[in-house]
Amino acid sequence: MKKYIIQSLRLTGVLLVLLCVIYPLIVAFAGRFSKGNGGGEKISRNGKVVGYVLLGQSFTKPEYFWGRPSAVGYNAAGSAGSNKGPSNPDYLKQISDRIDTLLKYNPGLVRSAIPADMVTASGSGLDPNISEQGAIIQIKRIAAYRKLNERKVAELVVSNTKGPLFGMFGPTTVNVLRLNLALDELKNK
Repeated sequence: MKKYIIQSLRLTGVLLVLLCVIYPLIVAFAGRFSKGNGGGEKISRNGKVVGYVLLGQSFTKPEYFWGRPSAVGYNAAGSAGSNKGPSNPDYLKQISDRIDTLLKYNPGLVRSAIPADMVTASGSGLDPNISEQGAIIQIKRIAAYRKLNERKVAELVVSNTKGPLFGMFGPTTVNVLRLNLALDELKNK
């Protein structure tokens, strides 16, 4: 029995050094070669950081594109989903309220055209992207509120749309922060 205890302690010691010291150092070193040097890819305007590429933000004004709902209010310290299932009455009410809000602010939009990502929160609550369809359904509203040509706003959506990884993995997405910043620049021209 003493033999097994000693072997277990040795294995525990080796794994502690490997997983708690060496592995984190390798990841931190590798992060230095990524965009943002391991601190996240920042988006800056006029020398001021306005957000991060991989962290969603709340946009609620009708003249901006709205992002995916967040179960944690886009709080990166408390990243989580809602843990409410599709049969939960509170969850169903929340989804219904989100649908009603989209229908209220987007004239001519029909319930069946609303993509799921516009009314359901992501697992992390920090999703920075929406589907291309999620951006398209908002074009009329934004053009009307900003007194812009719908075609100009649609072109902006197309220019900020990113296809699937390697052309086949994942959906076509639009980064909401980048799209809204481009929208502000369009108005300033």
